[in-house]
Amino acid sequence: MVDTYTPPVIGTGVKATIQRIGGYLAGMIMPNIGAFIAWGLVTALFIPTGWLPNETLAKLVGPMISILLPVLIGYTGGRMVHGQRGAVVGAVATMGVVVGATTPEGTTPMFLGAMIIGPLAAYVIKLVDGLVQDRTKAGFEMLVDNFTAGIVAGAMAVAGLLGIGPVVAALTRVAGDGVAWLVETGLLPLASILVEPAKVLFLNNAINHGVLGPLGVAEAAAETKSILFMIESNPGPGLGLLLAFFFFGPRALRPSTPAAIIIHFFGGIHEIYFPYVLMKPRLILAMIAGGAAGIATFLVTGSGLVATPSPGSIFAYLAVTPKGGWFGMLLGILIAAAVTFAVASVLLGFGRNEKAEEPEPQPEEAK
Repeated sequence: MVDTYTPPVIGTGVKATIQRIGGYLAGMIMPNIGAFIAWGLVTALFIPTGWLPNETLAKLVGPMISILLPVLIGYTGGRMVHGQRGAVVGAVATMGVVVGATTPEGTTPMFLGAMIIGPLAAYVIKLVDGLVQDRTKAGFEMLVDNFTAGIVAGAMAVAGLLGIGPVVAALTRVAGDGVAWLVETGLLPLASILVEPAKVLFLNNAINHGVLGPLGVAEAAAETKSILFMIESNPGPGLGLLLAFFFFGPRALRPSTPAAIIIHFFGGIHEIYFPYVLMKPRLILAMIAGGAAGIATFLVTGSGLVATPSPGSIFAYLAVTPKGGWFGMLLGILIAAAVTFAVASVLLGFGRNEKAEEPEPQPEEAK
């Protein structure tokens, strides 16, 4: 499944290992891009700040991102490890992570938790099947298969609720504390070093709404605007990355980027570009460079927003930019997109790397 989206990785070094891990993570996301787009369209259209606000239809947004999408990711990850049985066990286990992330304040989308628990649960049932398969008497196969899957799925759901959830929450706190420290010390552009990797691991909402949002509200109350609202939500880096993929990415992915650009830049759904980074982890350098360039531009031009742009689209940015602040805001987005595009294009080899990584047809016969 991963090979559908990424070229085969050859070698055993650190670089190859990272590429395999990134490709595997992307393999859990890319087959579900349609679901992400569906959620993005519903969000962009029907939330209170959307194009067609509708209180009834907006009720779809929360359950889709907090339950449907993580379960789909866990299901897909489980299927990659152990077929349909792994998929079912992975989906059930993911529900434990989802429930474990639920607090009185709401539910944190557990994409990272799903990417951990889904394949892990599938691997456990794969081991169990290997142990009991040859020991099951004829006629009891279905009974044993169903009960072993149910027991493993239930146990992994409990493990997800009590184990994976707290680990992901701890990672979120570490990332948030690091961003807060950079804000306090005035090294704001360096925040991209923490924010951009955390974003592609689907910790974007936790960082934006859990750390930067509250800090920005306090600053805006005193200064009438805050740059903190623009650190994570800037749509420029994602736009630059998707444009680089459109021109220089794997040919199988290029047709998907125009729709992703619309959903990301105009709909504000940044999650749509995360899988593109996961499949080629070196591109996180382009995201960091673009994010830092955007923040530096916002600082130089004295830009700020009066509230959190939700979702992080160009329309939301225009809506919460104070009077007279559009030039700096648009310049920061443009520079962030340009820097990300330039760095990502270099890292993609301007399309040449793709050809170099493609295996030669029938090498044995060519000799």
